Amino acid sequence: MRLIELETVDSTNNYAKEHAAGLDSPVMIVAREQTAGRGQRGNSWESEPGANLTFSAFVRLPQIPARRQFALSEGVALAVADTLAAFGIEVKVKWPNDIYVGDRKICGILIEHAIMGAGLTHSIIGAGINVNQRRFLSPAPNPVSMWQLLGRETPVEAVREEMMRRLEDCFGRMDDEEGRMAVHAEFLRRLWRGDGKAYPFRDTATGEVFDARIEGIDPDGPLLLRLLADATLRTYLFKQVEFLL
Repeated sequence: MRLIELETVDSTNNYAKEHAAGLDSPVMIVAREQTAGRGQRGNSWESEPGANLTFSAFVRLPQIPARRQFALSEGVALAVADTLAAFGIEVKVKWPNDIYVGDRKICGILIEHAIMGAGLTHSIIGAGINVNQRRFLSPAPNPVSMWQLLGRETPVEAVREEMMRRLEDCFGRMDDEEGRMAVHAEFLRRLWRGDGKAYPFRDTATGEVFDARIEGIDPDGPLLLRLLADATLRTYLFKQVEFLL
């Protein structure tokens, strides 16, 4: 995987989109500072310059059917989880692909796909891992960093190198459906709140708050919830339901 290092950029995902035609596959674009880093739901991502690993990986994986694009999301989440485990931090994956330590978020992931016909033209995987940030000033409710968990600084370059290795492994597992289903099974094993207990959720369309347990994740991405009240099974797409802390 080739590395492109930038001092300052608005967003590494934007950089990848603007340069997509000429980029190798795979390549990691790393920025010391992002002035307009983005997270899911259009949120901004707080990151102290030079303290964290903020990057986008650009990859062409035409072998993944467009309808199975969630497999790449699962694989990337596991790659982040394995990277953090290499530094002694055990995490869970909050559907669809945030990375949590307990009830605190250590990494956010934003994947953008270009699709042509039934396949993926390319994918841009943006992520921010909180490495050495000691304080968070934004109103984000639950951030945590490696420094806060370990009590010491970790070289950002070491986290980057481990992340690159794990991503390359991830991309190799996307070659066929057997590999993608193996990733899906591992994703389910590492699911945040996937312990069979009931937790509170909010339906974003109706505002209804309800208790449910996670029944599973469809391989194509939807979340399956079993309601505590009447055992009804509900299926939700991303942004249709919120976890309540």
